[in-house]
Amino acid sequence: MEIHVQYQKMKTSESLTALLNKKLEGLEKKYSWLIKANVIFKMENDKAGEGKVCEIELSAPGPRIFAKSSTDDFEKSMAETVEELRRQLEKRQATFASH
Repeated sequence: MEIHVQYQKMKTSESLTALLNKKLEGLEKKYSWLIKANVIFKMENDKAGEGKVCEIELSAPGPRIFAKSSTDDFEKSMAETVEELRRQLEKRQATFASH
């Protein structure tokens, strides 16, 4: 799977990219039909302090799969986003099995 990572309004983080690659490799092992992942980390102005956003869009057979979360920490946002993608991928795989 190809992984493209963008950082908007913030500096690039090698450790965050490494953690992301590890999590996405786990998804790729389970769902070998994934093609590409577009990931965006960005800072947004949020009065509650939850402006650290992680968006991930996966290219796979069928419609694209997208998830986004915003928390006070990039690692938390990434974990929530990857978990949401995992739920969507399980549903997608179930539709493959029924055909």
